[in-house]
Amino acid sequence: MENRIKWFEQECKKHGIKLTPQRVGVYKVLAEAVDHPSADVVYQRVRKLFPNVSLDTVNRTLLTFSELGIAFIVEGSGDVRRYDGGLGLHQHFKCVKCKRIVDFHHEPFDNITVPEELDSRFEILRKTVYFEGLCEDCKNKGNEIN
Repeated sequence: MENRIKWFEQECKKHGIKLTPQRVGVYKVLAEAVDHPSADVVYQRVRKLFPNVSLDTVNRTLLTFSELGIAFIVEGSGDVRRYDGGLGLHQHFKCVKCKRIVDFHHEPFDNITVPEELDSRFEILRKTVYFEGLCEDCKNKGNEIN
């Protein structure tokens, strides 16, 4: 974690972002999370460290982190926006029933070829792979997609 905090501090400095205790707290919560938390969940966790922090501050901080590439928004259909502090190469699976998001890594997905029609018209900054379905727990419970 210490290396990640040093990296975070360097990124803030590089982008001219003031390094406040609240921002460090939000980053620590996000970096330690394995559940891809929503802004509200991050807020609840950061409040344990900084009881006076506001949900608005956490929201704005997470959006800033996303814009700077310090964190990512896990894209998907519907539901609340979820955040990922894991910046290494990986993909996501989301259970449509319990909403759990799981990281996985399948190396062939790391170098997906961008179709020429997109590559010639746009500057591709990030490629992601995202699957939806039923996790093993929901599948074993016999839950059906409604």
